[in-house]
Order: sequence, then C-alpha cells, then structure tokens
Amino acid sequence: MPEKKRSSAGRVPLILCLCQAIRALEVPLDHGEKAKLLEDLVQPPTITQQSPKDYIIDPRENIVIQCEARGKPLPSFSWTRNGTHFDIDKDPLITMRPGSGTLTINIMTEGKAETYEGVYQCTARNERGAAVSNNIVVRPSRSPLWTKEKLEPITLQNGQSLVLPCRPPVGLPPPIIFWMDNSFQRLPQNERVSQGLNGDLYFSNVLPEDTREDYICYARFNHTQTIQQKQPISVRVISAKSSRERPPTFLTPEGNASNKEELRGNVLSLECIAEGLPTPVIYWIKEDGTLPINRTFYRNFQKTLQIILVSEADSGNYQCIAKNALGAIHHTISVTVKAAPYWIIEPENLVLSPGENGRLICRANGNPKPRISWLSNGVPIEIAPDDPSRKIDGDTIIFSNVQERSSAVYQCNASNEYGYLLANAFVNVLAEPPRILTTANKVYQVIANRPAWLDCAFFGSPLPTIEWFKGAKGSALHEDIYVLHQNGTLEIPVAQKDNTGAYTCVARNKLGMAKNEVHLEIKDPTRIIKQPEYAVVQRGSTVSFECKVKHDHSLILTVLWLKGDCELPNDGRFTIDKDHLVVADVSDDDGGTYTCVANTTLDTASASAVLSVVAPTPTPAPIYDVPNPPFDLELTDQLDKSVQLSWTPGDDNNSPITKFIIEYEDAMHEAGLWRQQAEVPGTQTTAQLKLSPYVNYSFRVMAENSLGRSVPSEPSEQYLTKAAEPDKNPMTVEGLGSEPDNLVITWKPLNGFESNGPGLQYKVSWRQKDGDDEWTSVVVANVSKYIVSGTPTFVPYLIKVQALNEVGFAPEPAVVMGHSGEDLPMVAPGNVHVSVVNSTLAEVHWDPVPLKSIRGHLQGYRIYYWKAQGSSKRNRRHIEKKILTFQGSKAHGMLPGLEPFSNYTLNVRVVNGKGEGPASPDSSFHTPEGVPSAPSSLKIVNPTLDSLTLEWDPPSHPNGILTEYTLKYQPINSTHELGPLVDLKIPANKTRWTLKNLNFSTRYKFYFFAQTSAGSGSHITEEAVTSVDEAMASRQVDIATQGWFIGLMCAVALLILILLIVCFIRRNKGGKYPVKEKEDAHADPEIQPMKEDDGTFGEYSDAEDHKPLKKGSRTPSDRTVKKEDSDDSLVDYGEGVNGQFNEDGSFIGQYSGKKEKEPAEGNESSEAPSPVNAMNSFV
Repeated sequence: MPEKKRSSAGRVPLILCLCQAIRALEVPLDHGEKAKLLEDLVQPPTITQQSPKDYIIDPRENIVIQCEARGKPLPSFSWTRNGTHFDIDKDPLITMRPGSGTLTINIMTEGKAETYEGVYQCTARNERGAAVSNNIVVRPSRSPLWTKEKLEPITLQNGQSLVLPCRPPVGLPPPIIFWMDNSFQRLPQNERVSQGLNGDLYFSNVLPEDTREDYICYARFNHTQTIQQKQPISVRVISAKSSRERPPTFLTPEGNASNKEELRGNVLSLECIAEGLPTPVIYWIKEDGTLPINRTFYRNFQKTLQIILVSEADSGNYQCIAKNALGAIHHTISVTVKAAPYWIIEPENLVLSPGENGRLICRANGNPKPRISWLSNGVPIEIAPDDPSRKIDGDTIIFSNVQERSSAVYQCNASNEYGYLLANAFVNVLAEPPRILTTANKVYQVIANRPAWLDCAFFGSPLPTIEWFKGAKGSALHEDIYVLHQNGTLEIPVAQKDNTGAYTCVARNKLGMAKNEVHLEIKDPTRIIKQPEYAVVQRGSTVSFECKVKHDHSLILTVLWLKGDCELPNDGRFTIDKDHLVVADVSDDDGGTYTCVANTTLDTASASAVLSVVAPTPTPAPIYDVPNPPFDLELTDQLDKSVQLSWTPGDDNNSPITKFIIEYEDAMHEAGLWRQQAEVPGTQTTAQLKLSPYVNYSFRVMAENSLGRSVPSEPSEQYLTKAAEPDKNPMTVEGLGSEPDNLVITWKPLNGFESNGPGLQYKVSWRQKDGDDEWTSVVVANVSKYIVSGTPTFVPYLIKVQALNEVGFAPEPAVVMGHSGEDLPMVAPGNVHVSVVNSTLAEVHWDPVPLKSIRGHLQGYRIYYWKAQGSSKRNRRHIEKKILTFQGSKAHGMLPGLEPFSNYTLNVRVVNGKGEGPASPDSSFHTPEGVPSAPSSLKIVNPTLDSLTLEWDPPSHPNGILTEYTLKYQPINSTHELGPLVDLKIPANKTRWTLKNLNFSTRYKFYFFAQTSAGSGSHITEEAVTSVDEAMASRQVDIATQGWFIGLMCAVALLILILLIVCFIRRNKGGKYPVKEKEDAHADPEIQPMKEDDGTFGEYSDAEDHKPLKKGSRTPSDRTVKKEDSDDSLVDYGEGVNGQFNEDGSFIGQYSGKKEKEPAEGNESSEAPSPVNAMNSFV
C-alpha cells in the first residue's frame, strides 16, 4: 500500500513536501500520455535488458548477445571483447539491431561458435553519460563423446559391495547422469542400490538378481538436447551358501572427515553412501546445532542431505551415521559457507536541480567482505574527469551544490573471489518548473460510502510540493478526512454526496507553478429493493419472480437473470418483463436457483430465489396465508440516539398478526445487509428505537402470523445519526510472539457499526510486566494486528488496545497479559532412569529442566521409545519409534503396552509452544519374561484304539524362554459329562506327543498350554475320539435289540411310576417320608470355568449343537457322587432330615440321607451304552 500522510489536526491545507533524499525522481520515457508531456526532457542512459553473466550458447544456432537501454536522447551503443574495443563493422557475420545494442552473430551459414568465445561488455552512451552492462562471458555448450574403453565383466560373490563407475565426459554445462538398461528402462534404485552425486552406481551389497549384462550409464546434455552412452557393464553375482554379515563402511566419502564449501543462496548437498550386510541405514545430524526444519530435505534414500537457500549460519560440522545390526560408523563433514557479493543498499538514480545536494550509496556484503569500487561513465573514478561537486567516501558518493555538468552515470562494482555485482545509477541535474501529468478536467465517478482516489501525477526539478483545493473559489482543504499520498493522489476514504465537486491540484517549486482541475461525482449505490422470493409451484403452471432495482439514474442499468451460474435457457417459456421473470409451463428441469444481477458501470447487486417444482395435487388452494407486508413507514421524534417508527399493517389474510419484526440497514457501513432491530406485539403499530452514532439508518417492517412471516415492507427514509467517540474497545486482545524476538498483538476489530464515527483507529500500548518501563504506545489504522519487534524471548507483557475515531477515545481498555515469542527449549531433561514395573509396563523418571531454559509455555515432556531390533533378516526393518507426551511439569510417566522379554531404548524431550528441545541421552532397559501366548496350533493325528498323537506349533509370542508345555485332558461320556482331569508335563523342545493306554471309542477333550518362568499362558483346546472296536459295537447293538431287555426297561419304568403315585397319596394323607435334605441344599454344584491357577474346567457342551447341559447331567471330575447330589425332590415331602418311610423299606435304601454312594470308576462316564449302564441311569 502506498505510504500515506494525513493532514494535521491544526486545520492547515493539505500540502505534500517530497524530499529528494527520500524519493528519487525519474523521467518516464515509456510510451504513453505522461511520456509525451516530458518528451523534451533529457535523461542519462539506463540498461534495461542484457544477457546473463555466464552465457552458454548452442553452437548450432546464431549467437544473440542482448543489450537494451533507454535514455533521452536515444543512446548509442559500443562493445568491448576481452577488454578491448570490438569493431563489429569489420566482421560481416555480426549485425547490431537498429535502435539497440543487441548483437546477432550469424554462424548458421558459416563460422564457428568457438571463434566468438570471450568476455563481452556493452556501453550505452548519450550526452548525459554512459551506462555499462555486466561482463558477459560467452561460451558454446559442449557434449563430447565417451572415450572408447574395454570394460571387463565383473564377477563377485553374493553379499559383496560394488561400485560401477560412470565418469562421464566433461561437458558444458555438466551433463545429467542416469543408469538404464538396453531397453531404455531406468534401473531400480533403493536403500541397497543407488546413484551417487558423481554419477557412479553404488551397491551396499549385491544379490543374485543383480546379475545382468546391460548396466549402462547415460549422460544427457540439456543445452544441446543430446544423450551420450557409456559401454555396457556386465555384472555376474555368484550365489554363496551363506553370506557373512559385516558392519558398515563408507564407500563415499573416504576417511573419517572431509570438508565442503558452498556459496550462500545455493543448495548444499552432502552425501554419504555405505556398504555392509545387512544394508546400512543413513542418519544425519548437525553437531553444533539443529537442522533447519523448512529448508532441509533428504534425497536418495537418506543418503543425500540437502539444505536449500544456504546461509552463513549453516556453516558447521555435519555428521552422517551408517548403522546396521552389526554396528555403526560416522563421517564428519565440515561445511563452510562463503558468499558472493549481495546487495545491502543498491544505488538508485538521482534527479537533482542545480544547487541541490544528494548522495549515492552502494553497500554490499559477502564472505569474504567485497571490495567497493566506483566508475563514472564506465571509467574508473580515479581517472575520470574531476567534478568539484563530488566527494567519495567509501561506499558513498556525496554531491553538494550540483550543476548541470554534474550529470553522469555512475557504476558501483562490489567484488570478491566468488563473483561481482555491477549497478548503474545516474545523477541527472535538471532545472524544470512543475508539470501536471494527469489529464485535465478528468471526471471521477464513485459510489457513495466507498473510497475515492483523485490522481495528480507530476514532475519538476526541484521536486514540487502538492496542494489540493476544492471548489471554484479555491478554498483550501482543511478537513482531516482526506489522505494525501506521496505520488500526489488525494484519497477520500468514505466518499459522501457532499464531496461532489471540482478539485484542483497545485504543484509548486522555485521555478514555477502548475495546476490541474478534476471533477468528482458521487453516485447512489445500486440496490435491489424488491427481491425474488422462494416459490413452490406445480408442474405445468406459471411462476413469476420479481426483482425491483433502485440505482443512480445517471448510470446505465442492465439487469441479467441467471439460472444457477448460467444464463437462462434459450426457451420461449422464459420471458423478462420490466422487473419480472416469468416462467411458463414449468417442468421438473426448471427447478433450481434463479439470480437477478443488476449492473452499472460502477457497481453491481444481486439477489437469488429457489424454485421448487412439485406434482399437481387435486387439493384446492389454501384459504389462509401469511400477512401482506406493512406500508406507509414514517420516522418521527428524531433524536441523536433514538427515533420513533410508525407503520400501517397489511391484510392479515384471515390469520391474526401475532407480532411485527423491525429490521434496519446501515447504508454507510453494510449497504444491502438487513439486521433485526426489535420485535413488537401484533397490536402495536409504533416503536421507539434506540440508535447508534454515525449510522445511516433505513428501516423496514415484517408482519408474522401462525402461517409465517410476510415479505418486508418498502424501506423507510434514511436517517443519519451524529458521530460520537467509540463506546467500546476491541475484543479478544491477545499477545503472542510469532518469532523469538517479537510480540504480535492481535484483536478483533470493531465493525463499521461500532466505530461510532469516521477515522476509526486503535491505540496499541504495551510494556514488560516485570519491568519498570513506561507504556509504549502507537496509533495504527483500522487493522487487527501490530507486531512489536526486538523483544526478548518469552517475556510477559501487559497489553491494551483502545479504539478512537475523529471524535475521541473509547473508555480506558482492560489490560491483558501476553508473551513475546517462544524459542525452542535449550536443555534436555537430566537424570533419566527407568523402573520396570512388569513385563509390559515401565515407569520413566527424569529431572525437570530449569524454567528459564524452556523459553516458552511448558506443554509437557515427550518420551520417544523404540524396541531394539534383532540382527536376523526377518526382523530387519525401519525402527518404529513410539511417542508418549505427558502434559505439564510431570517428572515421571508410565510406558504401557511394552512387549515382554525385549530391549527398549528411550529419550526424553521437553516441549513448549515452539516445539521440542534437545533429546536426553538414550536410556536402555529390558522387560522381564511374561506368560506366553497360546500355542499357534494343535492337531490330533493317527488315532488308534488306545492312543492319540498330538502335534502343535510353538506360541507366536513366547514372551520369554519356554520351559515346558502342560497338557491336560479328560474323557467325555455319551451324556456329555466330563471325566477326571489328567495333567501331563512335556519338554519345551517337543512339538509332537503320543498319549497311550487310552479308552477305546472314547472322546477326549485336550487343554494345551505353553509355560515360561513367568507362568502358564492361555490355552488352546481340541477334541478327538479313539477308534471304535467293531466287535464290541456289534455286541452292544445286539443286546439293545433283545426282547428281554426291552421288557426289563418297561418294568423298571412302571415300578417308578407306582412309587411316585404312592408317595403322592401318602403326602396327601399327611405321611412323612424323610427321603433327602431339601432340594435347594442338594443342587448339583456348577463346575466353574477353567482357571489359570487351579486348573479346573467348566462343564462340557457338545460342539455340534452348542446347547448347555441340563441340570442333573453334571458330575464332579473325580466321578464321586456326594449324599446331597441327588436330583430327586422328594425331600420336600418329609419333615426330618433323617426321617424314613415305615411302609416301604426299599425307598429307605435308595433315598436315605444317611447313606453315601460309592465312588465310581474314573472312566465310567466314557464307556459305551450297555444294559447295565441303562439300569444305573434309573437308580
């Protein structure tokens, strides 16, 4: 934005004094109206275009060496070659472009490019001086062929390292190197195989798949678009039985240390390529600092470190580390950044009048420090004609009391061993009265409440002062609502109707005066006072959208309708009639958004509405509707901060009006935006409205009933309230630094409505919280940010932001506290130690860093931890580091989810709002053994009559050293009852085991565990059945089908039925039958699920139907039935625990509570069904 100067509060005319020491004046010589007005003025030459310093040409094309310059009169051109005059007229192949110094050397027909190699310099000269170009070094590009050589095939063993040399021919510019095969396919590269910066192809270790006969190095010379090819290299890799692993060694660079020098602004490229087996991984660090985050890039699989836009601060020692499972090595590269000269202050042209003073400053820096030398008109100033007005003081030429003969072009040369800078700057001594370059009587048209800029381009020597007047009588502008720019432009920030009129710009210097009159017209903004409304219509009907526009009648208005973002379809159904768009015979495709766009030459306004198309319905049109809008709005009792609004309600359309909504528009600050002001009951037709200062109000009213809200009324007349000082200050004031040495103060600005007057500004004040300094204050424009530079790092500040306008200040603002910018923490946490809690949990302790070293808001501490990788090939992969952040100032933290029996490494860093501090030294710890996971698989193979063979795979996560396996198994009988549990220990080195002496035709359930010193892991289960004895099976079938067996079963069932009937009868007669203890004390105990500590198991359920076992089908694992284990409920019929039946002794024998049952055999539940077993199931 151009620099501004506001008129002072002392009500003086707007005058702009432009000092030559601040702003250099240059005669515009480009084409245009301004140049025509100054075509009689003289100006020294200025080089406008030239070829680059290092100019590499294509020897197949004509040579064009550019040199363009401007000046008045037009300059003449001459050339030197290799420091001596170059007479172009003597060489018929050279031509100079008319009106230019550009040379064309025709070598396409005859001649060679090498003939014209050399250093060229162009001089542009007229009567006011001579400007010179840079030294242009012209060299033809070269793309030589590869030297013929015989390449012997290379044979080596698997795992060895290999370097395939490229050694391309020296070209100009250097070629781009890449490796391909005979099919012109690029050879794949990765961490193991990659191309170095010198073009060689490096193998950290070779594999059999590296065998091929067409390793070809290509060199592409971009300047001549040619590609040269090296002879193919044949490589044969012999597979060895086992490749011996080895730690890394560097293939390049050699030794433990090397040096690198780079120029400021270039790209610093550091390379380390290592060999080893496994393939090493490369890491980079800077020994005495951190790598710049936004300028550091890793290339070629981390083997190349690049830092762009390198500066002197990037000098230092860089270390590359090559690491694999067998070890690590490092190489230190000492980097020195030098600098070719670069500008601090480049000399600028001076236009002075006779008798004035001035100075040319030429200031440059570099490493080493450049030497500054001056030339005058291309001649070293020591031997140039003497000028009494000129005095040389190192990098500055001081001019005093200049005269017209002092005009010249000066060259400043800053050079060191790495390059040079050459700048031309002229001193043009002119005595010229002021001239106004802006077109006379120019008319400016501006929309009201927008900024207006009135131009007054000028020229004169000495530099004129500018003054503006308004009106035909020439009254000077005294109001402080104007802003005068250095280029003479007058700015009116908020143009109003009363700013319309003629304005006169007057330019004065000691040689005369010039003036120019321009005209300003303020136009009314274009507004859409009746907007199109949302419509829902039936298919086949007609819809109309209204768009009523109010605009300045001196401007031409065009109204355009859009559907979506496109013009209306070219369809006769769409017609535009004055303020309406009519769509006939509406179809589904007509649905969408319709926008009315009103344009004038100065502004535009738009409004949209949505059309929804629905299917026709037979229902009649609704009887009720939203109200019609109010009308006849009138403003009365107009005061500074209040006004009374009255209106006439519209038709309520058969639904009573419940309320009126009043909205306002601020035409000065938010034209076209309506905001709600108040709501009043539906019985009220007036409202007393509170107003804010300096707002151009318009009001409108909407009515609302149970069906909805009416469209807005027509706006009321406008009412402009008087300005006042702001009554509030900006909110959300914050102070946060974006850099370590600044404080960025931000706030939420007041909107135009809250400004209460013109010229809204902010007074920003700050001071250190803990110091005795006074408040420092600055008044800024209507912005939302101010940056305080040069602050100490992370210091608390007290901040306040106060609003003000041309009327006065807002109330005293609240003071908030902020901090200057943070910087990265300087110190790493100390005394880091680890306490291992268990196999998966560790606790880390550290000493907090000093608060002063944090240099920012403490965010917490961050732990980086990772599992050490094994040396086996399967585990060789990129180390995955995990991160845990602990908020606040905690000095310890827990690391969960660790893997048992593993080595871990960690470090701790402190974190602030800027980022992380340095890492603490790495700490290592080892987690103890844990219980293993379940064996990976369990299979039962080779079943026989009395044996089963188990095969298994070890656990996928042993979590330690396996000590043994535990096998538990038990039989399952035909009623799904579980038999006794057998526990067996198996050595850890076994993966197969055979169980013998098992029952034939029996199903067994197996539980298999692995065990470490930490205990048993989870189990895996499996079931299997021993083979069936065919003779026994047939015998069982024969018995089950005998008639006597069927009769016996029927008799037993009948006997039980009779006994139940007798019991029932005796119960009804009051008899007492002490059969058992109460059933609730005799229920079968539930067999609990298997526990890891006691080895017990839950009940068995059939794997096919997964149905739970019914009550009464369970037996303890030892197959003994306790006295309270009967499922019979007859105990409920007796009174005493030991009571007996006197009538039937057989019940006493079967149901007596005193007699215990005999323990059953352990394998009884596994036997096949038999008549004996069938009988036992009933008793």
